[in-house]
Amino acid sequence: MTVGLTALLFCAATLYSAVGHAGASGYLAAMALFGVSPAVMKPAALCLNILVSSMVTLRFARAGLLPWRQLWPFALGSVPLAFFGGTVQLTVNVYRPLLGCILVITAVRMLVAGETKGDRNPQPPPLWLALAAGAGIGLLAGLTGTGGGIFLSPLLLLAGWATTRQAVGLAAAFIWLNSVAGLAGTMATFGQIPADIVWWAVAVIAGGLVGSELATKRLPPDKLRKVLAVVLAIAGIKLVAV
Repeated sequence: MTVGLTALLFCAATLYSAVGHAGASGYLAAMALFGVSPAVMKPAALCLNILVSSMVTLRFARAGLLPWRQLWPFALGSVPLAFFGGTVQLTVNVYRPLLGCILVITAVRMLVAGETKGDRNPQPPPLWLALAAGAGIGLLAGLTGTGGGIFLSPLLLLAGWATTRQAVGLAAAFIWLNSVAGLAGTMATFGQIPADIVWWAVAVIAGGLVGSELATKRLPPDKLRKVLAVVLAIAGIKLVAV
């Protein structure tokens, strides 16, 4: 199981970082396919998420592609709720279907994603709306063990609140903040870090480096998203059906 799962984690980190994300939903999908328990899945995914999102955030910050002024309202609303969500241990009967539905929805979004409307005269949202959106995404991120980027990016683009480049930079930093908060909440209550996390960490760091390199060369993400969507869909359906 270790070799196969480690290989899948590497692939997930590569694919996600190539489109500016850290990969929590991909890691959760891989662990779900190998039958890892929810008590391990959540903290492990958050740990791996922090590693990859750190690299992605640093890369975009250095390139001047991280609009800090747009980030703080979403972060202010999300971080406390991500911590709270991390303290909640959902039962297997709730956690698996919830995560499965999120993975399937994410897969569908990736498959149908086309040209973004956010690049046409983007307008940042009012402060109250950014705070509310951040709070909702933060809670969901903490409950499921994701960083929330898979929810923030499409919202920014569909609502016309950011350009594609801005959305990617915002999502990377948003993911890091929520992952740290979610992990803190999880470990304060029930989290279990598996011994194999060392090998998994090496795999996702390597994948993050490869994916970041692909991203800097502006590799078209359409095909990557489709492959990733298939993996997420399979894992999501497996979670819901079991």
